[in-house]
Amino acid sequence: MRLVTYNIEWFSHLFDQNDQLMLDNKPSGRHGVDRYTQGVSLAHVFQTLDADAVMVIEAPNTGRRQRTVRALGAFAAEAGLRTSEVVSGFATDTHQEIALMYDPAVLSAEHDPQASAEAPRFDGRFEIDLDTDSVPEQVRFSKPPLELKVLTQGGTSLRIIGAHLKSKAPYGVEGHDAIIQRAIENRRTQLAQAIWLHRRISDHVAAGEEVILMGDLNDGPGLDEYERLFGQSSVEIVMGQELRDPHAQILSQPRPGSPPSTARFYDEEKKRYFRACLDYVMISKGLESCHPRWRIWHPFEDAACYADEVLREALLLASDHFPVSLDLDLT
Repeated sequence: MRLVTYNIEWFSHLFDQNDQLMLDNKPSGRHGVDRYTQGVSLAHVFQTLDADAVMVIEAPNTGRRQRTVRALGAFAAEAGLRTSEVVSGFATDTHQEIALMYDPAVLSAEHDPQASAEAPRFDGRFEIDLDTDSVPEQVRFSKPPLELKVLTQGGTSLRIIGAHLKSKAPYGVEGHDAIIQRAIENRRTQLAQAIWLHRRISDHVAAGEEVILMGDLNDGPGLDEYERLFGQSSVEIVMGQELRDPHAQILSQPRPGSPPSTARFYDEEKKRYFRACLDYVMISKGLESCHPRWRIWHPFEDAACYADEVLREALLLASDHFPVSLDLDLT
């Protein structure tokens, strides 16, 4: 079985108000890329991945008229994908949803949000003291995680959670002090979301369920200077002792020799690209017996991706993130 997480930059820009694909020469949400080029590139990437299920981060919008499930179903039909069934969770106000595309011949999936005394439902509010003043703040997800009950064709039950944690970037402010303050506020919120998510994962593991966490955590061990201020990255908090991801474990080492990356961004000020490891597929310990194999489909770090010129170009045009796949000996 192959599972993939894929953050697709402004996927929503490829669909009209009726969730029909717009494949023309008008600009997409990606800088310098038209809608036809991004759409065709995405189709080629999905076809090459040939996954049994894809967790789409920044999926098309659900709103007054638009529906994520309908849009991704139209994309799957246009691209000829076997991941023709789609399930999404709580709608957001961001035009960036979370959804799972899957092959119904391989598995079934349903949105099954849970709650406990330690972790409310992901569309609720989470109370936690973020700044140690003994007054708890209320935290919400702008993009509530997608909590799924999954059953494979062979009868294996799984809990799969798709997540997109808050960005730490200090958008919307100017000035050195204001930027620092906003960055710290955003990191506090992100860490609170990570704690909330970890508690939900712990609930499932304690109940004897196997868990897979997939998505963009907008963080990574050693990614920025604020991590020293708070002690841990969000990735380490989410992973805890319950989950494993080799890329996160590599980054947790004091001086990793060749750190992996899952995204590539352009710095307009420095006129250079920079890399980051933001996307993860974490598994609970019981799934280690399924011989897990992880792969980041990075066109400049994966030799096979680089050697395939068409795939290499498609990966660069489709999104600023690259897919991360997990292969399991599971039916």
